[in-house]
Amino acid sequence: MPPAMTDILDIWAVDSQVGADGLISVDFLLPTGTYINLDVPRDATICHIKQLLWKQAHSYPLFHLLMEIDSYMFSCVNQTAVREELEDETRRLCDVRPFLPVLKLVTRNCDPGEKLDSKIGVLIGKGLHEFDALQDPEVKEFRSKMRRISEEKLLSLVGLSWLDWLKHSYPPEQEPSIPENFQDKLYGGNLVVAIHFDKCQDVFSFQVSPNINPVKLNELAIRKRLTIHGKEEEVDPYDYVLQISGRLEYIFGDHPLIQFQYIRKCVMNRTLPHLTLVECCSIKKMCEQEMIAIEAAINRKSSNLPLPLPPKKTRTVTQLTQSVWDNSNPFKIMLLKGNKLNTEETAKVHVRAGLFHGTELLCKPIVSAEIFGRSEHVWNETLEFEINVCDLPRMARLCFAVYAVMDKMKTKKSTKTINPSKYQTIRKAGKVHYPVAWVNTMVFDFKGQLKSGDLLLHSWTSFPDELEEMLNPMGTVRTNPYTENATALHIKFQEYSKLPIYYPPFDKILEKAAEIAKSSENAGMAGRGGKKFYIELKEIMERDPLTQLCENEMDLIWTLRYDCRENFPQSLPKLLLSIKWNKLEDVAQLQALLQIWSKLPPREALELLDFNYPDQYVREYAVGCLKQMSDEELSQYLLQLVQVLKYEPFLDCALSRFLVERALANRRIGQMLFWHLRSEVHIPAVSVQFGVILEAYCRGSIAHMKVLSKQVEALNKLKTLNSLIKLNAMKQSKAKGKDAMHTCLKQNAYREALSDLQSPLNPSVILSELYVEKCKYMDSKMKPLWIVYNNKMFGGDLLGIIFKNGDDLRQDMLTLQILRLMDLLWKEAGLDLRMLPYGCLATGDHSGLIEAVSASETIADIQLNSSNVAAAAAFNKDALLNWLKEYNLG
Repeated sequence: MPPAMTDILDIWAVDSQVGADGLISVDFLLPTGTYINLDVPRDATICHIKQLLWKQAHSYPLFHLLMEIDSYMFSCVNQTAVREELEDETRRLCDVRPFLPVLKLVTRNCDPGEKLDSKIGVLIGKGLHEFDALQDPEVKEFRSKMRRISEEKLLSLVGLSWLDWLKHSYPPEQEPSIPENFQDKLYGGNLVVAIHFDKCQDVFSFQVSPNINPVKLNELAIRKRLTIHGKEEEVDPYDYVLQISGRLEYIFGDHPLIQFQYIRKCVMNRTLPHLTLVECCSIKKMCEQEMIAIEAAINRKSSNLPLPLPPKKTRTVTQLTQSVWDNSNPFKIMLLKGNKLNTEETAKVHVRAGLFHGTELLCKPIVSAEIFGRSEHVWNETLEFEINVCDLPRMARLCFAVYAVMDKMKTKKSTKTINPSKYQTIRKAGKVHYPVAWVNTMVFDFKGQLKSGDLLLHSWTSFPDELEEMLNPMGTVRTNPYTENATALHIKFQEYSKLPIYYPPFDKILEKAAEIAKSSENAGMAGRGGKKFYIELKEIMERDPLTQLCENEMDLIWTLRYDCRENFPQSLPKLLLSIKWNKLEDVAQLQALLQIWSKLPPREALELLDFNYPDQYVREYAVGCLKQMSDEELSQYLLQLVQVLKYEPFLDCALSRFLVERALANRRIGQMLFWHLRSEVHIPAVSVQFGVILEAYCRGSIAHMKVLSKQVEALNKLKTLNSLIKLNAMKQSKAKGKDAMHTCLKQNAYREALSDLQSPLNPSVILSELYVEKCKYMDSKMKPLWIVYNNKMFGGDLLGIIFKNGDDLRQDMLTLQILRLMDLLWKEAGLDLRMLPYGCLATGDHSGLIEAVSASETIADIQLNSSNVAAAAAFNKDALLNWLKEYNLG
């Protein structure tokens, strides 16, 4: 994929020296084969450029062969290296940002499916042609499956009533639990609400019960207005919806007012809730516009991906395959050779290999012979593991690490030797072992077939701080896509049979468990213990979850697994750590036990998605527990769940399906998922995985794509502006830099891109109109942009966002999320610390947004104001405590 043009040679940047007069030299290709070069304004619309071209084309040969101007549109190659048709001719050329200034005039008969693919590619920052080019059957099958889910979701939206559409697009934010002290915040048991009427200046205040529902409040407001204006017409309160003033958030349904988050917050902060009564006809208009887009998407012809073939009958497959449980041979692989090992010629090289299930080592690691080599190291060595093929768990992964073996460090420095202080090393028999590269692969493929034959693994060179047995089992199982310079290991999986070998399907696993259970009952072993073991078991279960279990305790837990299920259902994580995953009988019994294990509370089930629990059915059980989560609770943990996706070895898993389905059911969840995925889609190890999930969401949420595209366009503009400020910061004073920033923001291209969009931080907040005079940039190294908005809606205040480019905001997001979770837990325990964690969102590679908090003081200012010496301010330990006491008397 070509790099995004954000340097000083970017001809679309506002500070570009190319076409300093505002004109860009563009090459135009006409359907007649005619080539025309024309200077056009950088910020001209596509429609205007087409008119200029048409006027110029009059004087060229073959013009008479062209059809009417409206029969054509432009196409170009966009920043993701995909051909894009510029159907929307109101866009400006500088916003389209073709990869090269070349526009081709084409007839309006292109495939609608290709148009959608192009739009999705631009939106997610990764062309869909890259997925096709992989020719990976797993990617192809997953995209096909997710497309079906997305299309089914689109079909379910057709014909929705305006109210059902509102519930889907702008679901009300609620908190069913009522704070214990909320009665103290009311006025004589009632709350006061201000109601504004849309499209007029009428404002009324009411004292109402906190348990009144929105429709009753509608009725009170309408009746009062009609009484004051002396009208006696009949008005249906169901024809109106309450909207939170200044926000794209609605209050409707049969729930009491106090259960809505906005009302709750106003009551607890003793502020007046401002609501606007909106006629449903305006909601219906929004709904109809989205329905038109949805129906157009459904009517498009299928593109690129063909419909999947019907699945073969299970009976036919069974006859042509062999079960892995029927193979008792030891597991072997052949280590053939390694290429592009970045080591000194005098160094010996060996490969370390291990079989893992999560972080649990299934058998003793194998170390190859140490050999010399230059560009190529040839082993041709068989590595035999101390585990039989039949005992390999479904999610077993084969991990490799390449080590260079050197004499103890000499004073002479080498350009090729890895810095020993950076990575773990082993010192043995006067030798030092330096890690060179690592790579992991699954033993079974995505269909459950045991891998066989040759495999080329392109390795990674960035090692984590800690290694398991000098291997990296927590690393990705995807190989390095940058194959040109990556260390490559050639291995060969043993072929044990002429038939493909598969892991048994779920019904066969349960049959095996039933056989074992029957023989256990006959032998008098039922997996239960007497009272003397109960106390010991209870003591183990009540320990801190991070406490490690010893071997005897794990044996006891597994032996008494049925007692654990009946008396300690929350002990499931400990039970899973106690099972011997390299023993097929135990694995089969666990899967049967899991079917009758009671559902865990969602918060407790989250632990089962940790890397230590890789089993497919365990993770499916955990996701089943998460389905009990409300959308509000899910949004609290969405950041972690996206990170957990990185632990999934295969694209098609319960967690990815769950996240896409919940995102398609709630646009707020959808926007959060979109940005969490898109902010990391540039990372090679997850690029394909996150990219195909983003594609699935976009296909199932066509109407939301327009909103997200507007956000992406705005962020691109902010990134360009930030690059301009950084470039000029050393050349001019801050006053001149601020003036240049304001001049840039006043340009039509910037003003339009940055106005009237939903905030990526919170889709309920509308960033309506730039307040250019209040915008500024900050003095820190990355020159963050402080962007201020006027909120046009009634009662709207100034809104501020901070755009940072050059800092990784993911750590900030994690810290703030932990604060929100702690605040939630404290409130559940009756402790309100009045915390207000601000919004923070990573939107790309080292870039993102932070919510600007008004009427606040920085820690640095608080420390400075309470210290006599500026240099010692940061060491003043009492400053923060004294400040909190001063502003929280009593």
